[in-house]
Amino acid sequence: MGKIKKVAIIISEKSTFLRNIMRKTINLLRKIKYKTNTFGKEVNDNMIIFCAFNGKSYSCSPKAIYEFMVNNKKYRKFTFVWAFREKEKYEFLAKNRNTLVVTINSKEYEKYLAMSKYWIFNYKIPDYLYPKKNQIFIQCWHGTPLKRLGCDLIHFDNVLNTINGMKKRYKIEASKFTYFLSPSRFASERFISAWNLKEIGKQNIIVEKGYPRNDFLFNYTDKDVEKIKKKLGIENDKRKVILYAPTYRSNQHEAGVGYTYKEEINFEKLRKKLENKYIVLFRPHYFIANVFDFNKYKGFVYDVSEIDDINELYIITDLLITDYSSVFFDFANLKRPMLFYMYDLDHYRNESNGFYIGLNELPGKITTTQDELEDEIEKIDKNFMYDEKYKKFNKKYNYLDDGNASKRVVEECIKC
Repeated sequence: MGKIKKVAIIISEKSTFLRNIMRKTINLLRKIKYKTNTFGKEVNDNMIIFCAFNGKSYSCSPKAIYEFMVNNKKYRKFTFVWAFREKEKYEFLAKNRNTLVVTINSKEYEKYLAMSKYWIFNYKIPDYLYPKKNQIFIQCWHGTPLKRLGCDLIHFDNVLNTINGMKKRYKIEASKFTYFLSPSRFASERFISAWNLKEIGKQNIIVEKGYPRNDFLFNYTDKDVEKIKKKLGIENDKRKVILYAPTYRSNQHEAGVGYTYKEEINFEKLRKKLENKYIVLFRPHYFIANVFDFNKYKGFVYDVSEIDDINELYIITDLLITDYSSVFFDFANLKRPMLFYMYDLDHYRNESNGFYIGLNELPGKITTTQDELEDEIEKIDKNFMYDEKYKKFNKKYNYLDDGNASKRVVEECIKC
């Protein structure tokens, strides 16, 4: 059965026609199964279900909202349900007040999905899932967008989806939302256009209160820093920390494997030049399926892909290096240096997703070769300043982030 499934996946990845047929068939079967499993389940006004990145982690705005509520006596009547792919890794949450942990897509998960008054997610949900009329779906999303999304796409080179197919799925998703969280006026406008909210009369569902996910960046303590460094085994390392967090490339995909990472940084060369001053925390995008050989660079490059909440990495980072990932918007709240390594800039700008903002706004230098990147690292080590350009960036994109976004969002969206 496993071999048949693998062959079917490979064929669907190579044929748009077969892929669409398979998706429609699977969606119909899942819809029937969900309706059957949840028949007669009534909605509990004091139950909330949370899920981050399709069950892959305990992180982002769902985590921030949950922790605000579970630690506040005002919400003691609520039952909190968390859904994960690997339930056993998160059983510690069940020790918290009124908290249940379930496996995503299981029968138990579907039961609580049907019973929960509030759905709090930060990612797209399957097409077959629709909230009932008396349920409230709070879409948190997972970052201020640099890259174009959904209905705003002009170019699209994803090997698994056509541009029209992607836009159709965003429109389906938009019909489900009750609220959509936003950290700024800029982000609100992009979310409205990307999900075509104005066309369906839902432009007013935007809740522009700041990002709950960024509260931690204002409220963390020295103990939090010590804790994460100890977890990574670098508590006694005096070298500065570089966080390298590139996004995935939608055109780098292997049938039957998934999205892959092509090593565009020569880490051996980087080690020879920087090892005395820096260590590198490498966090590939969660879509990436192939394995990076960390043992090859032991003591210099550390695997941090298993750290659920990237906020824990931000607070121990001295320098962020990224490309087109939205991580820099959040990291900018710390007012620390960052660099952009965009070795495929022309392709990404002209043939791939495209950008919402001018790259001249970015609060850090853009490099396109490794030599440029290494030179800028050395310069920034000596000359970094939180200058007017950086301040202007935060004033435009992060002005609502202050450590209290979770409180504002909960008071706006959840009835107590």
